[in-house]
Amino acid sequence: SAVGRGPDVPFRSEAYRISALARGKELRLTLSALDPDAAPPQDLVFRFGMSGSFRLCPAADLPRHAHLRFLTRESPPRALCFVDARRFGSWRLGDAWQQERGPCVVSEYRAFRENVLRNLDDKAFDKPICEALLNQKYFNGIGNYLRAEILYRLKIPPFEKARTVLEALKDQKQERKKKDPSLTLSKKVKLMQKNPDLLELCHTVPMEVITAEKQLLDPEHSDNYATFKNWLQCYLVPGMNSLRDHNGRTMWFQGEPGPMAPTGQKPQKMPRKKRAQLKADPDEALTPKVASRGLKRCRRAAATPAKSDEKEEGEEEEEEADGPRKGRARRRRRVTRAPALPEPEVLPNTKRSRRMSARRGRGEA
Repeated sequence: SAVGRGPDVPFRSEAYRISALARGKELRLTLSALDPDAAPPQDLVFRFGMSGSFRLCPAADLPRHAHLRFLTRESPPRALCFVDARRFGSWRLGDAWQQERGPCVVSEYRAFRENVLRNLDDKAFDKPICEALLNQKYFNGIGNYLRAEILYRLKIPPFEKARTVLEALKDQKQERKKKDPSLTLSKKVKLMQKNPDLLELCHTVPMEVITAEKQLLDPEHSDNYATFKNWLQCYLVPGMNSLRDHNGRTMWFQGEPGPMAPTGQKPQKMPRKKRAQLKADPDEALTPKVASRGLKRCRRAAATPAKSDEKEEGEEEEEEADGPRKGRARRRRRVTRAPALPEPEVLPNTKRSRRMSARRGRGEA
């Protein structure tokens, strides 16, 4: 598209195949011509940002912000579009993954786990665990809502030091070996499922979303999106607390924030009355400022007595115009308002003040 920020794709072919491979937060598409002599293969590596997605739709009815389109030859034609409303996503030519990204938490779990535990001396783990979880060098694939769900399930304060949390995993592994070194693989798997650690949840929690039968994150389908909201246990859930971390990202949690929480902030609690509507961007759907406004509204609503459902519209307008009545007249009555009549015209000369009438002693009307 004219406003797309990605480079032009130098690939032309009348018939070609698209294949894809995901790794962490990146996706690689390979375009292969069905006729090998027509064009050499072309690779594109996508990053989705906060709102990027792929959508298959009629070519005559393209969605807004469809920045890259792959057209079919059927009649009527359809288009596979890379849609990105905020344009934080991008694509680049070539097959190389981004260098600073570590092993994928989903497809390369063993390498991911070893990469973390082997590098605990890195200064990246001097930060709170909630901020370390967004470091794609070690947690490639973990985003804002996933870190909240993982820490919530383990009841880990989000602003506990990352190294303190992760070093305990080494000790747990050694203790397991000492207790029963003869455990079979199946028993080890069952034990891990009953007592998963943080790195294991970094793998299994994303897999819950990936292996779900419905596309839970598609806001175009309300039923599927509602299912995703129901799956969430912490992120944007009423009753949970939120704080902005040192990078300005909103962290959702339950209980105490931890010793490394940012100073000068108070945790904001999500009102229990009504669950917030998720936006297309789930990462920043509700900031602490918005949450505090919601709390103020709830307090005002609680201080104001609710109006009766039996009250009629005419009576509501009457009370607003005339103000509250005294004594027995305060009781609500159902009033059928008569149609408004034009007021009689009064000539200026017919108006007499009481003072003038008293002087004359006639008491004229």
